Amino acid sequence: MREFIVENLTSAETISFAVIVLNNLVAMAAAFFVMLAYKVTYSGTAYSRKFNISLGAITIITTMIMSVISNNIALSLGMVGALSIIRFRTAVKDVRDAASFLAIAAGIGCGVSQYLLIGVGSVFLLLFLLLTKNVVSSGKQLMVVQGRPEAQNQIEAVVSGHFDGKAHLNVKNLSAASCELVYSIREGDLAKANEKNMIDIAQRLMKLEGVERVNLVEQQDDISR
Repeated sequence: MREFIVENLTSAETISFAVIVLNNLVAMAAAFFVMLAYKVTYSGTAYSRKFNISLGAITIITTMIMSVISNNIALSLGMVGALSIIRFRTAVKDVRDAASFLAIAAGIGCGVSQYLLIGVGSVFLLLFLLLTKNVVSSGKQLMVVQGRPEAQNQIEAVVSGHFDGKAHLNVKNLSAASCELVYSIREGDLAKANEKNMIDIAQRLMKLEGVERVNLVEQQDDISR
């Protein structure tokens, strides 16, 4: 048994250690690029950091799977059945749960004696998840301002000046008797602006005539069904 394991660890019939490392380095770079592209081009209000991290993780996992099944038609056809094991019919609280494809990748790799490939790939995936845990930017706050219609222009001017134009107006509801403005603000920008202006934005807005209520709500990026 020991000789069999050592032989499979060192033989690397279809792929060398150097190629494995190179593939995973390129995959990690591509994963960060995919994350950056998704973040920059996303135009909605419910940006999910966890989903973005999941995209990067799947890039590395897919590299592991493709390295295992390359030049093996029978194994590649078997992947169709293997991947159908996972069904996403229940609520997903953390999108990184989708990275359970790693379990399938590891099982396939061990099944074809590609221990070295799976080991190196798993290390790179762990490194990627550890890096994204601290690299990904802070979350967002939703600021809901309610008041009388005549206060609208003052509210927009104060918010724009307080955050130097970094607060994004998502919703504007106007009626004959009231107005409601909803802004999305990054937590980092919120803290810096409050420190720079030496006053909390909620307190500043409440001093305006016609402003009745200011609420700050943390925007959650969990996805559920």
